[in-house]
Amino acid sequence: MSRIGYKEIDLPQGVEISQEGNVVTVKGPKGTLSREISPLIKMTVDGNVVKFDRDGDSGKLKMIHGTTRANVNNMVEGVVDGYKKVLKLVGVGYRAQFKGTTLVLTVGYSNPVEMEKPEDVDINVPDNTTIELSSINKEHLGDFAAKVRAVRSPEPYKGKGIRYENEHIIRKEGKTGK
Repeated sequence: MSRIGYKEIDLPQGVEISQEGNVVTVKGPKGTLSREISPLIKMTVDGNVVKFDRDGDSGKLKMIHGTTRANVNNMVEGVVDGYKKVLKLVGVGYRAQFKGTTLVLTVGYSNPVEMEKPEDVDINVPDNTTIELSSINKEHLGDFAAKVRAVRSPEPYKGKGIRYENEHIIRKEGKTGK
């Protein structure tokens, strides 16, 4: 059984946390994040320590308890350090460009794939085969990175496609002749 919900969150210097009703707002050096939490979970702030409590021991309530604590912790980490994901394009002729607010991917289709940049995600393309995504919101960053990867997921035979930087693709053996 997980005990994540009972772990305390220590707020770093310069981070403020507040709660109005069910909405938690975290302000830090990199920005501000807000999120609605379950009314079944009680959040208390005591100085630089944030604690979460629940009323009861049902299975669903235990899950909400741990998830709420993890989400608020991710918000605190995001406004202090931010998050970053790096995507690699593997394949002959595969390349990425960032023009204005549009990410243009040339990944083996007859036309380039254009994706609009989300509001809170920053895109950097240091070279043709690398895409660096960064944001203070871990959830939005992961969603956008998954959408970019889904344009051309890595295939198991030659390994071509868009993959995360440290992702390992399990390769399959091709057909064998007689």
